[in-house]
Amino acid sequence: MNPLRWKLHWQILLSLGLAALFGLLILPASGGNFAATFESFCLFFGKLFMNALKMVIVPLIVASIISGVMHLGAEKGVGRMGFKTFLYYTFSGTVAVVIGLIAVNLIGPGRIDAETATAMLGSASESASSEGLLAKVAGRGSSDLIDIFLRMFPSNVVNAASNNGQLLGVITFSILFGVFIGKLDPAMRQTQQAFWDSAQKVMLMLTDFIIRFAPIGVFGLVTPVLLHAPFKDLFGAILMFFLTVLLALVLHFFVSMGLALKFIGKISPRKHYEGMAPVLLTAFSTASSSATLPLTLDTVENKAGISNKTCSFTLPLGATVNMDGTALYECVVVIFIAQLYASAGGIALDFGQQLLVVVLALTTSIGVAGIPAASLVAISVILPAVGLPVEAIGVVWVTDRILDMCRTSVNVFSDTVGAVVIARSEGETPYQAES
Repeated sequence: MNPLRWKLHWQILLSLGLAALFGLLILPASGGNFAATFESFCLFFGKLFMNALKMVIVPLIVASIISGVMHLGAEKGVGRMGFKTFLYYTFSGTVAVVIGLIAVNLIGPGRIDAETATAMLGSASESASSEGLLAKVAGRGSSDLIDIFLRMFPSNVVNAASNNGQLLGVITFSILFGVFIGKLDPAMRQTQQAFWDSAQKVMLMLTDFIIRFAPIGVFGLVTPVLLHAPFKDLFGAILMFFLTVLLALVLHFFVSMGLALKFIGKISPRKHYEGMAPVLLTAFSTASSSATLPLTLDTVENKAGISNKTCSFTLPLGATVNMDGTALYECVVVIFIAQLYASAGGIALDFGQQLLVVVLALTTSIGVAGIPAASLVAISVILPAVGLPVEAIGVVWVTDRILDMCRTSVNVFSDTVGAVVIARSEGETPYQAES
């Protein structure tokens, strides 16, 4: 059977399998120049694929949102859909954080003997300095939550378009532009609609072309990660922390999202999981919601059968502000660090402080999502708020890259579930489901 004729998700799965084979077995065993040369080729193709995806993000977001909003504007539905989208994102994020809170409290990965906890926290401070983590979060604080409103209205939208940290500004501009197209005279409105509809179609065609090379890009991205994965360092409390995060993500991914699909979206969860397989695998490989957005838009519209106007509004917004997996991760990290300090002789967080962690994890996952090292920045905001030092971030750094790939998959899948839920509330029938 010719693998080139396989469906995309099977090709990506094969690519992941080959990446595991080379990254975990062949390259470590070969060593020397071959491993270094092969890794450099992987890095090249991985970077090339990521650059190609990032190349289409801004024009695709602009064309998709303007196209979707101008049609919504004609139906006077922008405000209604915006409210539903915000409501879903808030609810799904809250559920994710609560699941993380319950999991970390029940499992208690940081409840270890005092000597081990003290040693881990001591090495965490050294790790934070040596890895430059403190430099990444220096100067960050609660002001980042306020800056989200400034990023919504950039002084220069062209400059914002070239800065991934200000995609929210591009989205705001595109929404407003689409709304006011709907207020033009009919003749002028039709000209604008024809232009933006065709522009979006061209961008989707270009995206389809780039996605054909996803298996090669995925192999190039994942192989170096697995080659340098610090599996030997995942022991004891760190391993339990790693498994706690994974368990919480799995529960939210299958239970929370599955129930939302079944009872609110009124579709078969299994059908949606299968349909979104290429999106999930690409999100896992790239660890970027924004880089996965072109494929997400294409798959949700064509596989799930959701209208272009719904996809164009909900998915670009979700890729920027809907971060279920990130919010869950932030909560687990902070409680885990607090448990370590309690084990080392400190004071455990009370219920009120843990509730504050929940609120901050939810808000910071939105507020700092567009900032480089977003999860580190968000955690650096939460730790001082509950009386913990920022340097403690270093204790979980060893697991961050792998868990980043996992939580990004959850972030992206939540966006697709939101599109299904909102489409159903608008009277659409995703997957032609029966009520």
